[in-house]
Order: sequence, then C-alpha cells, then structure tokens
Amino acid sequence: MFDFSLISLLAGIPGLIIAMVIHEYAHARVAVALGDFTPKLMGRLTLNPRAHIDPVGLLMLFLIRFGWAKPVVINPNNFRQPRRDDILVSVAGPLANLLTAFVTLFLLVLFSQMGFHLSQGTILVCRLIIIYNINFAIFNLIPVPPLDGAHILRQLLPRELGWRFASLERYSLLIMIVFIMTPILQYVFVPMQQMIWHVFAAIIELIF
Repeated sequence: MFDFSLISLLAGIPGLIIAMVIHEYAHARVAVALGDFTPKLMGRLTLNPRAHIDPVGLLMLFLIRFGWAKPVVINPNNFRQPRRDDILVSVAGPLANLLTAFVTLFLLVLFSQMGFHLSQGTILVCRLIIIYNINFAIFNLIPVPPLDGAHILRQLLPRELGWRFASLERYSLLIMIVFIMTPILQYVFVPMQQMIWHVFAAIIELIF
C-alpha cells in the first residue's frame, strides 16, 4: 500500500494551493480596494490558482519545505496614504491565511458536534489546510525582504532607515538559506504556532 508520507504529501496539496491562492488574492483585493488597480489589470484579482501559483515555487515547497507563489505587484503611488496602505496590503495576506485556518478548524468542530462522520482522509486534508495556512502566515510575517513582514517593518521605520532596511533584499536569498539550513526558524515557528493554536482553541471553546 501507500507509504504514509506519500499519503500526507498528496493530502497536503489542497492546503498548499489554498494557502498560496488565498494569501495572494487577499493582497490583490486589498490593494484594489485602496485605489491601486495594478493587481486587477495583471489578472490577480481572482481565486483561480493558475494566476497565483508559481510551479517551481510549489515544487520546491514540496521538496524542501520552502517555496513561493507569484508575488502580487502593486504601485504604492496609487494609494491615498502610501505608507499606511502598503502596511494594510502586506497584512492582508497573513490575516487571510489565519482566517482560512480558523474557519477550517471551526467547520471541523461544527461537523463533529453535529454528528457528521468524517473520513480519516478528510480530517487529514483539513488538518493540513489549517497547518499550512498557519505556517504560511507566520513565515510571511518574518521581517526579511521581500516578505510581508519586511514591508510592514520598512513602513514603520523612519523613511531613511526604511530605505536602508529595504537594501537588504539583495541578501534575501542568502538569509533564507541560513534560516532553512539552521534551527533558527524553529525558534520562530514553534512559539507562534502554539500561540495561534491556543487562541483558536479559546475562541472555539467560547463558541461551543
């Protein structure tokens, strides 16, 4: 029969695709809402996975647990308040991932409370949707260019310091390799994952 790792790999495909698509769509939707129609003109204001997924980035995500989607291109000059609106666009992606994770968890608990019998395969797929969306949110909030966290930090810094910080993008690939090849990310991911799970659990308990 199939090896469990292969089953997990296949079961994780929906979670990975959903996490990437929801994340990039949220960026596009908020950018357009704030006055920049660049994402719409580039065909990014859609939930069609083909508009957002980079095949190589998706493959790398499977192989080495590090990948990427097609970034949504924006023009901050179209915003009414460029610094504030750039932060809102950057925050939108991770927030959309967290919302997706919570809604998936909520539906799992709701169906269980209503007595619906879900197969182990369905539960595994939903569990991986939750995990991948949480991880995608956390990873993108790391303040390393060109991730969302770096955009947020850059706009919060004084203008000149922000430009200096942005210049670190030339070293972003090297920084990411260091993060992946060392335990550094674990010290970020594990506490953040635990905190998010505790928050989700507390909200679920209040609801049910």
